[in-house]
Amino acid sequence: MRTMAGEKSFSTWLSKLGVVAFDDGILRLSAPSNFTRDNIMSRFSDMIVKVMNSYGCGVSAIEIDVYDNNNKEICQNHVRAPGNSDISVLDKRFTFQNFVVGKPNEFAYAAAVRVAESDVTTFNPLFLYGGVGLGKTHLMHAIAWHVKSNKSHKNVIYLSAEKFMYLFIRSIRYKDTMTFKELFRNVDLLMIDDVQFIGGKDTTQEEFFHTFNELVNNNRQVVLSADKSPTDLDGVEDRLKSRLGWGLVADIHPASYELRIGILQSKAKTYNVEIPGDVMEFLAAKITSNIRELEGALNRIVAHSMLVGRAISVAMTREVLDDLLRANEKVITIELIQKRVCEFYSVKLSDLTSSKRQKSIAAARHVAMYLCKSLTPKSLPDIGASFGGKDHSTVIHAVRKVKEKLQIDNAFATDLEILRKSMEN
Repeated sequence: MRTMAGEKSFSTWLSKLGVVAFDDGILRLSAPSNFTRDNIMSRFSDMIVKVMNSYGCGVSAIEIDVYDNNNKEICQNHVRAPGNSDISVLDKRFTFQNFVVGKPNEFAYAAAVRVAESDVTTFNPLFLYGGVGLGKTHLMHAIAWHVKSNKSHKNVIYLSAEKFMYLFIRSIRYKDTMTFKELFRNVDLLMIDDVQFIGGKDTTQEEFFHTFNELVNNNRQVVLSADKSPTDLDGVEDRLKSRLGWGLVADIHPASYELRIGILQSKAKTYNVEIPGDVMEFLAAKITSNIRELEGALNRIVAHSMLVGRAISVAMTREVLDDLLRANEKVITIELIQKRVCEFYSVKLSDLTSSKRQKSIAAARHVAMYLCKSLTPKSLPDIGASFGGKDHSTVIHAVRKVKEKLQIDNAFATDLEILRKSMEN
């Protein structure tokens, strides 16, 4: 190993490793610091696996724990690298196969798949942005998993912007910035999550700027994520904003009601548990802030059902999620929906509840009925009655028309989500 790594690298990094255990193909090592661990995982993990297997050890992956210099106890703060590297641990659940696609995220998903599958650098950088819990990190992990699984020769680094800054500051502290530069400027795919974190941190931005330029100029793929578009990032230099917008910027919109239903259905399959349709609809209508919270709610009711042996129902869901529902609770009424729709489409309430068939009025009426069905617990007859005495079949027709339009009209889908948010916030 000394010969393969070189005397300097061996004495600087590998000589500091200790062997903790070897079990079921996993070689567990120890390192004196996070910085040492991260450098070894990124630069030498493949080599360690290769050398050990040349002696017939059967190593499939390595783990490195960090020990505390004060008490010498092993800290459970390890990173595993199976073959090619990643610095931060990838979540095995976050793959393309497990990502539920809908109108709000289909563009970002398609872009992520294209970058992961392409043998050439098509979009550089790919910049994903959106609110908390909408799927940015899922797509980042999915890209990394795909590349690691199908292009094992590629060197992949995935980490948060906070971790990037931490490693950079440590390299300055230990006067080893050259190792830091070598680590990040010699990768095939660099993925940095939550780039907004470097806002206002001038020194880190300077290093990130040069790292970014080096990789892009050498045709190495960069994938980034943030909570805002590049132009809206606070505290980020204009020249860096410009660079971040060079490639493809893909936003992820808040999950629509239909997408929330799809996510719940997909999640329920992983549990192999039958979730009643009315419970799915209830959750999708009540928990709208982000996907992470929605999935967490489903986890709670499934766990409660399994542990207590109680059938899943809307009543049980209300009881188990009482605290969460109260936090999300805002009473949305048919009257509120009608008011917001009238304001949005510039129609009169009297027209909305009339029998007028003028195209603009009918379209607004369809949207209002659809939102009433999605956001209130009212029955179809009750909704119809609130629109000038329409029967339930009229409401069903309106809901169907809106669903059909959502499938083919992205602008309409965006308008509908804006309307929904105006009532939920």
